Amino acid sequence: MPRRIFVFETPDRFVPGTVGEPGDRTFFLQVRKQAAVISVALEKVQVAALAERLGILLDELVRRGIEVPPEPAGAQRDTEPLDEPLMELFRVGTMALSWDGERERVLVETRETTDDEEEALEVADDEDGPDLVRVHLTLEEARAFIERAERIVAAGRLPCPLCGQPLDPRGHLCPRRNGTSYLN
Repeated sequence: MPRRIFVFETPDRFVPGTVGEPGDRTFFLQVRKQAAVISVALEKVQVAALAERLGILLDELVRRGIEVPPEPAGAQRDTEPLDEPLMELFRVGTMALSWDGERERVLVETRETTDDEEEALEVADDEDGPDLVRVHLTLEEARAFIERAERIVAAGRLPCPLCGQPLDPRGHLCPRRNGTSYLN
C-alpha cells in the first residue's frame, strides 16, 4: 500500500490531548487546518519527550540569538478539547524534529509505527514507507505546544507519597509498605 504523507505548512492548531481517565488515558497529537483534522495516537512518554526536545531546541535558538517568545499567558493558552470526531490515523512509532532557519519554522514529523523501526528509518523516502504527518510550527506555536503538553502529562494519576508510583483510585500495593495496600 502506498504511503500517505500529510503536510501542514500553516496549521490552525497543533496540540497534544487525551481521551479517558487518568491511569487509562490514550494520548493523541492532533493537527487541524480548516476542515482537515488529523489525529495520531502515541504514548505519554512520547508526548513528554517531544515537549522536552522542543524546549531544548528553543533554548538553543535563544543561545544563537534568535528571539523566542515566552510561554503563552491566559487567553493565549489552548485549553480546548481535541476536535471531534476523533479518529486515529495511525500509532506513532518515530518522531523527528528540526529547525528550518530560512522559513523560521520548527518541523515536527511523526511516522507510523512499523514492525521494524530501523527499517522504517532506512526507507524514509520510499513510496511504500510508513505513513507520516509533517507539521511546520512558528516559534509561538512550538512554545504553546510545550506548555500544553507539560500540563497534560502532569494531569495524570497522583504519585504515592511513599514510593512515587502512580496511585489508582483504589490505592496500590506499595513496596515501601512491604506490599501492603496504600490508600489515598
